[in-house]
Amino acid sequence: MAALGWLTPRRRSATARSVLAGEASAEAARKSSQEAEVVPPPQEAEFPVHGDERAAAFFDLDNTVMQGAALFHFGRGLYKRKFFETRDLARFAWQQAWFRLAGVEDPEHMQDARDSALSIVKGHRVAELKSIGEEIYDEYMAERIWPGTRALAQAHLDAGQKVWLVTAAPVEIAQVIARRLGLTGALGTVAESVDGVYTGRLVGEPLHGPAKAEAVRALAAAEGLDLSRCAAYSDSHNDIPMLSLVGHPYAINPDAKLRRHAREMDWRLRDYRTGRKAAKVGIPAAAGVGAVAGGTAAAIALHRRRR
Repeated sequence: MAALGWLTPRRRSATARSVLAGEASAEAARKSSQEAEVVPPPQEAEFPVHGDERAAAFFDLDNTVMQGAALFHFGRGLYKRKFFETRDLARFAWQQAWFRLAGVEDPEHMQDARDSALSIVKGHRVAELKSIGEEIYDEYMAERIWPGTRALAQAHLDAGQKVWLVTAAPVEIAQVIARRLGLTGALGTVAESVDGVYTGRLVGEPLHGPAKAEAVRALAAAEGLDLSRCAAYSDSHNDIPMLSLVGHPYAINPDAKLRRHAREMDWRLRDYRTGRKAAKVGIPAAAGVGAVAGGTAAAIALHRRRR
């Protein structure tokens, strides 16, 4: 019994310490829970910022806002109106097929397309091309607008910000597209005209690559914008100079080079293409040939119907 008497106090003392430890643990857990409820979870900053008049958004056009290249769609519309011959449309069809399959702007293709367009419109009135541009938008472009990119542009408009297209396409066509989408305006390549008639030459150079960045910089200065609060959207690595100007760059349907750069720079990416495009995982050569053949066949069929 003496031995038991010696053990009992030890057992009761241990129980008291256990109770104390349990109560302390429960109190610490309760306080931690209360503190967790008081501290709000981190949230992303509002963007675009409503009412920020020194912010704006700049959108590339080809494959960013619209599927394919505006210049090629415009060429298709001009062919329908007998501005040039079937062989020229076959070249346009090949360039457009390549652009859509590869998802990358080829400088030689784009230069060839611009030269062709300039030669085609030479001698025509600016007012005539603007009117035709409205019709061509309805025929070939309206159904090719990416809904996702259009929603991004609308978010900026709803926030009270200006939204501009920035493209190498002719400024007259870019302005038609901007107006039909309800955007603020457009920066585009300017073709020389005298007394309202195209001369077949450019004013300066095409609005491409670094030239886009300079146009955005100039417009921002004229509009009193803070580029660190502005956003820019593009699919092409050629537009990295423009994207690097702003505080909120977005890679939209990006080509491989832009995708890599965007990831390195921690830029936001959006891809609205179906299935990431077969070309990204290796499209068979026959498919490319088929697309070109289909475009050429469509051109010939259209030519025959027109005769």
